[in-house]
Amino acid sequence: QAQLVESGGGLVQAGGSLRLSCAASGFTFSTYAMAWFRQAPGKEQEFVAVIRWSDGSTYYSVSAKGRFTISRDNAKNTVYLQMNSLESEDTAVYYCAVQRYAGSYFDRAKYEYWGQGTQVTVSS
Repeated sequence: QAQLVESGGGLVQAGGSLRLSCAASGFTFSTYAMAWFRQAPGKEQEFVAVIRWSDGSTYYSVSAKGRFTISRDNAKNTVYLQMNSLESEDTAVYYCAVQRYAGSYFDRAKYEYWGQGTQVTVSS
């Protein structure tokens, strides 16, 4: 059974860093892309970053660009999100997701599999 498991969330002070991990298992099909989304309290889920599995191409939201880095380890079927210079506005539950077929990176409906989420809290 396909499964995504996130880890690495926690409490950090503003200006600090966290590294999130998302381990994929049970996938018997090829993956087109993996992404991170987040959802802050009272807000809609939003796109953060995506990496295309074939060539490692990456795209970021405006808020993430320059501060966050998405990367992958093909051998471990794991995607990472390195988050630096964290701000209180980054407080959210972070989810990883798998897109099997090429589609809009920013549309959560184009992702077929989701993890359970990991909480990131940034204190100011």
